[in-house]
Amino acid sequence: MIPHGVEIFLGLEPIDLRWGFERLAGLVEERLGRQTRSGALFVFFGKRRTALKVLFYDGTGLCLFYKRLDSGCFQVPQGLEEGASSLAVEEHVLEELLDGLRVEAPRRGPRPH
Repeated sequence: MIPHGVEIFLGLEPIDLRWGFERLAGLVEERLGRQTRSGALFVFFGKRRTALKVLFYDGTGLCLFYKRLDSGCFQVPQGLEEGASSLAVEEHVLEELLDGLRVEAPRRGPRPH
């Protein structure tokens, strides 16, 4: 269960899933421009999107969650701004993503009728 009110950021560029705490913490600060120990969840995908890692700080230290799908791949949102390196999402979006559901990018501008 994902804590209510926590910030969640998806890293959109694939990573080497062998990377550990220090390398991922560096990505959070360099690519995403965030503080690793802010309490936010930082989600990173492997190149094939069959696995992901979530880095977060629980108040006492860094934690790393790893999930690999038995079949299929994680559906990273499409239609994002060109050159975007991350996407802020709501808790329900991450829950859907972890459950294997397709996640759509947030719409920009007025909604079509």
